[in-house]
Formats: sequence, C-alpha cells, structure tokens
Amino acid sequence: MLQAKWDGIYADNAHTPHIAEVLSAHLHLLPVRGRALDLACGLGGNALMLAEQGLRVDAWDISRVALSHLQNQAEQHRLQIATRQVVLTPDKLPRNRFDVIVISRFLDRSLCNAIMAALKTDGLLFYQTFIRHKLDQQGPSNPDYLLECNELPQLFSPLTLVFYQEYARIGDLRHGNRNEACYIGQKPTR
Repeated sequence: MLQAKWDGIYADNAHTPHIAEVLSAHLHLLPVRGRALDLACGLGGNALMLAEQGLRVDAWDISRVALSHLQNQAEQHRLQIATRQVVLTPDKLPRNRFDVIVISRFLDRSLCNAIMAALKTDGLLFYQTFIRHKLDQQGPSNPDYLLECNELPQLFSPLTLVFYQEYARIGDLRHGNRNEACYIGQKPTR
C-alpha cells in the first residue's frame, strides 16, 4: 500500500523537511496575504516556509506520519498549518481556492488540469521535481515519475510562464541543480 510505504519512509526521524529551491529563491513573488497549498507536502518544509511568510497554509499528503511531524514542527514554531491526509485524485482539488500552490518532488500528470483549476486568478504555481536526464540516482528511477526535457511548461501551458530552469547536463556539472526542473506559472486573468 502506498500510504504504508511513505509512512515507513517518514518514520525515520532523521529526515529534514525539504524546501524547494524554486520557492526559497522566489519568496519575493508571493502575495502579501492569501491561501496556499503545499501539495504532496511530505514533512512540509514548503508549508512551514509559506506560513512564515504570513499565508494561510493547507498541507496535503498521503502519509499520516509525515503530517504528524509537520504538525509538531508547526506547533514548535507557532505556525498555523491545516494538514489533510489524502490520496490525491483530480476530484479532491477544489476549484479557485488557492493563491499559491507548491509542489516539490512529486509528479502525477493526471492532476495537472485540476491543479490549474484550483488556482485563483493571478494565483502562482511553484513546481520542482526530478528530470529524466538527472546526474545521479537521487529521486525516483521510474520514468513515469520523471520529467521529459521542458515538460513542465508544456503540462502547464495555460498558465503564464514566470520562471523556468532545467540545467541537466549543460556547462559545469559541479554547479546548479542538475536533477530537477524548477517552474513558476501564473493563472492568467480571464
């Protein structure tokens, strides 16, 4: 069962909450107030960062263990984060609810249209996940969970492209994020 797998992974307290580079490097793009979703949040590093920026944060994941760790972290830092244990399907995402959605190290192409629909007008999507041409074995090996070259801008083409980065094997391989693509898109005004 998928939940048991992820509960087992997060049961090890040695894990540190991951914060997506695409979010931490672009905090200046966040709205001053609003509602954010950390989708497939894991230990919730992005959720914690969003809450520290003053946003109302929802954090969803399949793992109850990860969400419990996140709640403990939120309480320690006196942050309000609403967690929800959920198996993600397109029908679980509400329409026009979020000013910001962050997704890191998770890929389910069947959710793309629902993710865009869940954004409010002018809402921002911050997305960072593994590419097929990554340099090392970090992350999944199953190609279903790895991006093709320039795939994120294609998957989210109805959004206005704000930022995209995918270095892969270009230039000096000792520098830069070589395993993941980073994307920011904005839902256009109709």
